[in-house]
Parts: sequence; structure tokens; C-alpha cells
Amino acid sequence: MSYFTSLNAQTTLGNDTDSLSYAIGVSVAQSIKAQNIQPDLDIMKAAIADVLNDSELAIPAQLCGMYLQTYFQQAAEKVANENLKIGNDFLASNKTREGVMETATGLQYEILNAGDGAKPLSTDKVKVHYHGTLIDGTVFDSSVERGSPATFGVTQVIKGWVEALQMMPVGSKWKLFIPADLAYGPRGQGKIGPNSTLIFDVELLEIVQ
Repeated sequence: MSYFTSLNAQTTLGNDTDSLSYAIGVSVAQSIKAQNIQPDLDIMKAAIADVLNDSELAIPAQLCGMYLQTYFQQAAEKVANENLKIGNDFLASNKTREGVMETATGLQYEILNAGDGAKPLSTDKVKVHYHGTLIDGTVFDSSVERGSPATFGVTQVIKGWVEALQMMPVGSKWKLFIPADLAYGPRGQGKIGPNSTLIFDVELLEIVQ
């Protein structure tokens, strides 16, 4: 159900001001939609009119800023708590699967292919192929999809990787199940929400000399 009547495909934006106004509306709406907010558009339009007409605001501007900050902080905390519970439930079930092992830190891994090469040290650089997903299958990063392995220092990655890489012989391919505190924690990263559990297929190709 639409909040209000939209411009239809036959509507002509008659001048530059019309086009600019519509573009501003699209930009604002896209930002609102991306944050999963459903505002009362009548009140929102009234607020815009009050500001543009220099009318007295129903809520002082400073308090508006404080309200928005509090709202987004609480929303982020709610998502973080939900993600943490979902991740913990997943890991609790996952570790009971045959072939899945868990370290003292909570890192879980499954050996898909057991290599027989050397194991990297914390001071080494390594070349790897990897495919990273959230537990719902959403891909957030993949050298496999890019078709180009990644090279980096063993300690230049998230904690779960640092731990796993030093256990993996060259030639190995492991599936890693990384709890939030060994990944990006409450801050998240890009497509990775706060307190997300991550899954990686990691193939250790070589220790770079």
C-alpha cells in the first residue's frame, strides 16, 4: 500500500525546479528506505515545510538531532543483539555436526582437503583463495568469484583467520565458522552486520617468500 499518490509515468516534470525537487525526494526516500524506516509522510512533509518556511519547529532542531542519534543507536543495538543470538544458536548446532571441530576460542572449522605443506607463522605472508558468506548464504566477499587469489600478512586479517591460518598446512582447504568476537564484532563491516557470524571456504595456496 502506497503512503501517497506517486507521479505516474506520463507526468511531465516541467522545469529544472521540478526535476531538482523530484531528485531530492528520490535521494531522501532511498536513504530512508535503506534504513528500514517507515515515517509518517504527512508529518515529514510538514517538518520540511516548517524548515523551508522558517516556521517555528514543533521539536527544536538540536533535540531532533539527539532523537535521531538515540533512535539509530537503539536500532543498531537491537540488530547486534539479534545477530549475536542467531549466530550463537547456529554455532551451537553446527559444532555437533560430524567433522566440525572447535578451538578454545570458539572458532569452528571443517577440513575439506588436508594439505601436507608447511604451516604459516604469524610473521609470514600467504596467498589464499576464499569465499565468504553470512550464515544465510549472502556472499559478502570472494576471491574465488573475482578469479584472483589474495595475498596478505597472516596477522593483517580478522582474529578467526589469524588463528586458522597458523593451523593450516599449505594445500589445505578448510571451511571456517567464525563467531562475531573473532570477526568484526559489534561494528560490522560493509555487508556484514554487527555481531555477524561468518563462514569462509579458505584454500591456503602458498606461503609467499
